[in-house]
Amino acid sequence: MRVLIYLPLVLSVLAAVGAWPLAERLPPRTATWLLTVSAVVMAGSSCAVLGLLAMTAAIRLPAIAAFGGMSLRTVTHLDPAPLPVGVIAAGLFGVAALAVARAALLRTVALVGARRDAGRLADDGQLANDGQVVTVADDNADAYAVPGLPGKIVVTSGMLEVLSEAEREVLLAHERAHVSASHYLFTALVRLSAAANPLLRPLATAVGYSVERWADERAAIVTGNRPLVARTIAKAALASAVAPGLRAGAAAVVARLTGTSKPGRRGSVPRRVTALLAPPPQRRVVLLALAIVVLAACGLAAVDAAGDLHAIVEFAQSAALS
Repeated sequence: MRVLIYLPLVLSVLAAVGAWPLAERLPPRTATWLLTVSAVVMAGSSCAVLGLLAMTAAIRLPAIAAFGGMSLRTVTHLDPAPLPVGVIAAGLFGVAALAVARAALLRTVALVGARRDAGRLADDGQLANDGQVVTVADDNADAYAVPGLPGKIVVTSGMLEVLSEAEREVLLAHERAHVSASHYLFTALVRLSAAANPLLRPLATAVGYSVERWADERAAIVTGNRPLVARTIAKAALASAVAPGLRAGAAAVVARLTGTSKPGRRGSVPRRVTALLAPPPQRRVVLLALAIVVLAACGLAAVDAAGDLHAIVEFAQSAALS
């Protein structure tokens, strides 16, 4: 198999380096979609590559070669991938599969628990007329969205007290954007991808930031006042830092799993405020096109490697019959 098979792993490193420039320079909605799709494709391609390398090691085993009707000598001659590489790839593939299964289980349990806790808070707190916003009597400042169909927005009385009426509208518009755009799905997908391929963890962090920026921009559209949104974000972040809310257990787990408790790299709130005080971001065609080319190359490399393996198997089977 040719060296091209390793391209998805190399491109994963490139994607990790370029994640933050894309998250900061592209419109948040575009950046979120692009980074999430990239993470899924690269994780899938990387796992496919590991699986293919593992298969090259497996067909070198006499029992498997005989079972598949292949010439072991031909397989060894045609496949230049070292046997130790295939064995290591098999181990990494198994680890990746277990990591994805564990991450999916944790997210499912946390989501179910968060929905249950949100329902309990709705019974104990004050439910808005729209049935979506739950106000909880708590002097600590906090506000968060609980994913689901329909989603819920939990806001503490402490958070509402530090905000003006206009700022409260900004806060609710921001949280409603998280719910309506299903931001949990983006963060969940990219974090599952990072579980499969740890090289993609910077993409998960970048998506955690870009969904917050997406919600910021949506709030700016709803209110028509970007400086107001910037001020509200800074004010809410400061209030949460001074008197952090005590979230229900499962909701806290959801926040940690999705990255919403730490949306981005250090200093993300100042970055969001600065972005809102500037004009709305414009689509950068060159960056977008470059990212799409890299993504296509990653997928094509995995397809090409699969074709190579298929050709090796067919040739080895023909050699065994001759």
